[in-house]
Amino acid sequence: MLRFSLSKATPKLGCFLKRGIHSRNKKAMEFVAKGWSALHEVDRVVDYTESKDPRLFPLYRTAKENFELALEVDNSNTHARYWLSRLHFKYPGCPGACKAIGAALLVEAADMGDADAQYELGCRLRVENENIQTDQQAFYYLEKAVDQMHPGALYLLGAVYLTGDCVRKDIDSAMWCFQRAAQKGHAAAAIAYGSLILKGATVPKTQTKFGDKILDRAPKDRKDLAREAFRKAAKEGCDLGLKWVKALNDEQLQLTPPL
Repeated sequence: MLRFSLSKATPKLGCFLKRGIHSRNKKAMEFVAKGWSALHEVDRVVDYTESKDPRLFPLYRTAKENFELALEVDNSNTHARYWLSRLHFKYPGCPGACKAIGAALLVEAADMGDADAQYELGCRLRVENENIQTDQQAFYYLEKAVDQMHPGALYLLGAVYLTGDCVRKDIDSAMWCFQRAAQKGHAAAAIAYGSLILKGATVPKTQTKFGDKILDRAPKDRKDLAREAFRKAAKEGCDLGLKWVKALNDEQLQLTPPL
């Protein structure tokens, strides 16, 4: 008699399913990468031509086909949904571009947990609508993106807390957001963070604590921390960051007594 043990077969079945899922994810991401490369090429040349230039059509077609293929392989791929939505939104020259389709794809990607989609949807809801309900929806998606440490969302939420727009003004929360965004390479956040430090804003504990030692929040320490933030902005190609670093260095030279 042939006997079948489910307990012995289940682990093997689980491994098989995991390999299958991994394979689909990998293939889908390969398609996403190809589509992204085509759009990157469009961005590189679009400033020198028109978005509806027929010479761009092969690139649009390549991008669209690869993003759609990625969804055929793995319908749960949020990156493919997000980039396909951008294709419909940002590139009106793309044959078949439709903002309604782009909006639907963007909402789907955001609800499925894609941080880039959550950030862009939050931005669009804030800019394109002017009522309390959409402001609340925008804030909801921005917070979701912040939970995943999206640098753009962190910066925007920091600006919201700094100005008190739609929320209670909270400088400490703004500083926290700007610091995290700066750590992820967001130049504008680094400038905002350094500027607020120089103005006397409370420095987050993660910036003032090294091991068990708390740094003295003296003006000298503030300038050092601000200079570090401006250097991060300069590293990302921000000219304003370079100007701030130079200004602080020049001031330091003036304050340093001659030998």
